[in-house]
Amino acid sequence: MEIELSESQRAVQALARRFAREKLSAAGVETDRTHRFPAEIVAELGRLGLLGIFVPERFGGAGADHVSYALAIEEIAVECAATAVILSAHSSLAEWPILGVGNERQKQYFLPRMARGEWLGCFALTEPQAGSDAAGIKSRAVRAGDYYTINGTKNFITNGPQASVAIVFASTDASQGHRGISAFVVETNTPGWQVVRVEDKMGIHGAHSAQLSFTDLRVPRENLLGEEGQGFKIAMQTLDGGRIGIAAQAVGIARAALEASLSYAAQRQAFGAPIAKYQAIQWKLADMAVEIDAARLLTLRAARLKDNGQRCTKESAMAKLFASEAAMRAATQAVQIHGGYGYTREFKVERYFRDAKITELYEGTSEIQRLVIANNILGLR
Repeated sequence: MEIELSESQRAVQALARRFAREKLSAAGVETDRTHRFPAEIVAELGRLGLLGIFVPERFGGAGADHVSYALAIEEIAVECAATAVILSAHSSLAEWPILGVGNERQKQYFLPRMARGEWLGCFALTEPQAGSDAAGIKSRAVRAGDYYTINGTKNFITNGPQASVAIVFASTDASQGHRGISAFVVETNTPGWQVVRVEDKMGIHGAHSAQLSFTDLRVPRENLLGEEGQGFKIAMQTLDGGRIGIAAQAVGIARAALEASLSYAAQRQAFGAPIAKYQAIQWKLADMAVEIDAARLLTLRAARLKDNGQRCTKESAMAKLFASEAAMRAATQAVQIHGGYGYTREFKVERYFRDAKITELYEGTSEIQRLVIANNILGLR
């Protein structure tokens, strides 16, 4: 597989790296401390074209590819994992379904506003009783004339409180099980849309996750995404790309943990020498470096397959699984290398530890990724 980056991909990487270092280094600390949604940072992402990074230019986007997207997410996550997942949820979970499945009217209406950052997007699939079991959703959509009326509850929806656009999944035919699920593009100012609560989470504090309630939410028939009964398929296709974004986020967190550990190990003195001189520390750093490179390559492979129009279900699951667990290991070792200081908020590694954990959970837990991979290599799906 060709892994050399193109000039345009390197340009996106450099842009994201510069933005992250200049704007997010301090902002990441602040949003974590205050739990405040970084609205001004998100607006800047829109002005830079990063909110529409793989949206074609004819729909107001930057016209880049998924490799560029993964590179940008990694750079942003190095400084602020919360900002990275805000971007990831908006791009891969909200924009991509419209771009990949939507009709021309939907693309023309929604994508330019989303690419410019005027409208933030979210992906409303998970429910209180349907997380890993996405086919078990209970939300219902009943058609009456030119409208569908949706009732139900969604849980842990990233960008939910700030979103102007949501990809909402509801059953239009409960007798058909997952084959009766449909997808809708919903404007959140529609009567019946309610943010019930914002979760108080362990990490990624600046990225707000909400429980949503739909009460007689009327959605125009023209906002049906694809056809009735295609919702589960659309959700699974969307998550293939979404997992690339989470893998890239995890790579960024792991890289931040390694960079902080390298700096600390070179400065911290123990027994008359920098702790970087000791093999116990060196091996930790070496393992972190190896896993980060491997995770990045898995992520870029999945992104390249998606850019080529090839199925990447197994590859994106592999990337997400390995990168998220590598991030957790790197963050854990970073805290260990920092010793007692790593357990304090004086150093950023305690934040990396808290932020890393969620990458093993959302957009499919590690256990679900192993099932996806196993089903693919066994030919069960």
